[in-house]
Amino acid sequence: MPLLALWSCGAKTDAKNTTENSDMTDSNTEAVTGESTAVAAENDSVKVLVKTTEGDFEVLLYGDTPLHRDNFVKLARSGYYDGTLFHRVINEFMVQAGDPDSRSARPGQQLGSGGPGYQIPAEFVYPKRFHKAGALAAARTGDQMNPERKSSGSQFYVVTGKVYSSAELDQMEKQMMQQQFYSLAGQRRAEITQMQQNGDTAGLEALQNELIQQATELARFTPAQREVYTTVGGTPFLDAQYTVFGEVISGMDVVKKIEKVETAPGDRPVNDVKIISMTVEE
Repeated sequence: MPLLALWSCGAKTDAKNTTENSDMTDSNTEAVTGESTAVAAENDSVKVLVKTTEGDFEVLLYGDTPLHRDNFVKLARSGYYDGTLFHRVINEFMVQAGDPDSRSARPGQQLGSGGPGYQIPAEFVYPKRFHKAGALAAARTGDQMNPERKSSGSQFYVVTGKVYSSAELDQMEKQMMQQQFYSLAGQRRAEITQMQQNGDTAGLEALQNELIQQATELARFTPAQREVYTTVGGTPFLDAQYTVFGEVISGMDVVKKIEKVETAPGDRPVNDVKIISMTVEE
């Protein structure tokens, strides 16, 4: 992964294991600015009941991702999600919702680009928060246009995933290490370009070694992650790339039911699955 040639090549990824070119996006690009209005004390978790046409499930919003927690609560209380669809459902992967355009969507209409007009700064609490089955995470646009990995202002997904073997996780670590390397390098592009222009090969080599170490740390699964991914399951290839800000604490059977519905091309359910309402539990 030489930095000298970084901008003439890119990391290879498995199309089945990436969301950059999917509908897991929000086309709006204005970042959230200023202080959010806190809906709970710092580091307090909040419970939200999600009523759907397939049944109800309850999520716990983590206190250590306060920007995402407060935004989700604000939208839930305002009725923003009421009547919206689970517009993207993939078996053994996830169920996605939160596009306001889905509320009045025509049959067959492509969805996944709607949002409230802002993004939320990433809040990675990794590896404590990871993509285990039942994890609640924020959708976002891909790294090329969104190197800071800011989250959609409203779109979210619940992980269903699958169980992986230890050998599969080993291979995944290698792929994720490369992806993390290029992402980290992208964040330091100006610095790298300046070094290249100055012919600073020693500086480039030192930076490369630094990024390799950082990427390796981000890509390495902890024992806790390995235990979960080899027993309960999840989507480990998304770790440290999307903000995980909560988890399902009851009604996971309903999420699994949604996961199994028949879908059309584009992964939209053939028969609409709607969010009826959300209730923030006091």
